[in-house]
Amino acid sequence: MNVVIAMDSFKGSLTSLQAGYAVKEAVRKLDAEAEVYVRPLADGGEGTVAALSALPDAWVVEAMVAGPLMETVKAQYCIVENKDLAIIEIAEAAGHHLLQEDQLNPMQATTFGVGQLIADAIEKGCRNFLIGLGGSATNDGGVGMLQALGYSFLDKCGKSVVKGAKGLQDLHYISDVNALAQLKECKFRIACDVKTPLCGERGCSSVFGPQKGASPEEIEEMDIWLSKFAGIAKEYNPNADPNMEGAGAAGGLGFAFATFLDGTLEPGIDIVLQETNLEAYMEKADIVVTGEGRLDRQTVMGKAPVGVAKLAKQYGKTVIAFSGCATQDAEVCNAHGVDAFFPILRQPITPEAAMDTKIAYQNLKDTAYQVFRLLYLNKKEDET
Repeated sequence: MNVVIAMDSFKGSLTSLQAGYAVKEAVRKLDAEAEVYVRPLADGGEGTVAALSALPDAWVVEAMVAGPLMETVKAQYCIVENKDLAIIEIAEAAGHHLLQEDQLNPMQATTFGVGQLIADAIEKGCRNFLIGLGGSATNDGGVGMLQALGYSFLDKCGKSVVKGAKGLQDLHYISDVNALAQLKECKFRIACDVKTPLCGERGCSSVFGPQKGASPEEIEEMDIWLSKFAGIAKEYNPNADPNMEGAGAAGGLGFAFATFLDGTLEPGIDIVLQETNLEAYMEKADIVVTGEGRLDRQTVMGKAPVGVAKLAKQYGKTVIAFSGCATQDAEVCNAHGVDAFFPILRQPITPEAAMDTKIAYQNLKDTAYQVFRLLYLNKKEDET
């Protein structure tokens, strides 16, 4: 039997590869001669660097950069040497998780550290970038990132505006005179599954501002300032489009990448599937295995398992999925290429125990063993 396994991480318990190897152990327990291929998987958000660091010639880099409030943080990103490719999760430098709840302040939070990560990768020879948006604590329109790359954002007196969304209120002029020259050689692919525009009732301030610590008054102010920023950006680049789907992703980073760095916004899973070359493994597969920590209705909205299933169905393959848990509405996954899914909890246990790496690994392995045992029995019956 030829089995291709591409599992997303079980957040907080198993990485993409750990989940994959648990299933591989189960298959090999039944058939030591089975051809089993474990491929890394992510959807462009959290876990993308960890997953894609498994690619050939890939290695993880650590850099000390500015965090959301300009505190120093240790951030990681991945370099794939044979592609001159850097894979960066913006949350490593500008993430919500880097701050305590009482520290959240989008008026001051900056994406400056994201720009520092890009500059570090450029210095190391990278010219191709895969940027995962998501999980940001910021709402500065990406201005901080661009400042770190040498762009100037000036007030009426020619002074640099302050960091964070608050600086946008004084913005008057944008210049790229001092921007890194190497940026002209760089290509940016942006993993973005958020369709939010930059401004308005559906914009980033209104939709994501509350969870980033903004008050109703601050949300209104930030939306006005971002609209002003979009107008000034249009003077810099006539193609600037604040209404573009994804412009409001990560507090406006989507808009910044598209407007100033000619970045292309794409579904995260599509980018990851291309980079991991998963399609090349599909043709000979008998079974394709995928999954994630929680299967629910949102899984079909651009999440990794359905991306794998969609690709597998192009080759007419059977797709099974495993998950830590599955909600009542997870059945919608069956209409999107997942032929059957199996939650792995085998007995009532506490959430803490269920999330324990060793327990989750064993539960996944044991559940996969039972599922593949049935598949092998059916296969033998068909052969006779």
